Amino acid sequence: MDIIEAQEQHLSAITQIYAHHVTCGVASFETEPPARAEMRQRLEKTRHAGLPWYVAVHEGRVRGYCYLSRYRERHAYQYTLEDSVYVDDTFRQQGAGIALLSQAVAWAEQHGYRQLIANIGNSENEGSLRLHARAGFTVIGTLKSVGMKHGRWLDTVLMQRPLGEGDNTLPQTI
Repeated sequence: MDIIEAQEQHLSAITQIYAHHVTCGVASFETEPPARAEMRQRLEKTRHAGLPWYVAVHEGRVRGYCYLSRYRERHAYQYTLEDSVYVDDTFRQQGAGIALLSQAVAWAEQHGYRQLIANIGNSENEGSLRLHARAGFTVIGTLKSVGMKHGRWLDTVLMQRPLGEGDNTLPQTI
């Protein structure tokens, strides 16, 4: 499996993977799958912010993706990022998630970021909880019943992972 930067030719697969999670699952709190054009805008926004968007390619097919975004826009949050990881439902438990997330963590550390947040859709999302724990995240808290999808209330679980020296030292300017 190769982990590479997402490109235009990957957008159809990215859109399809995400659409499945939106329509069939609760990892995303979106209720309507975005069109390919919207996913292109999201990819461009990520790139414009100078942040990575990776895809996992196995046997010529995109099997998952991961991108980093600013945790919050205010200046004080400048050293904190948030990750998003989605894997093709037919390729779960094949190592794509950890490979993607590990690449994103390495990138963030190399670029001087200090904290990485995971906002996991629903407290029953055992796959994402295990993935993030395996990547060094710890549960910080659970926001109870903050979403409504598929006729039921959903939680979000916040997980956090220090990057590099974390909060042990003050960072140099990014």
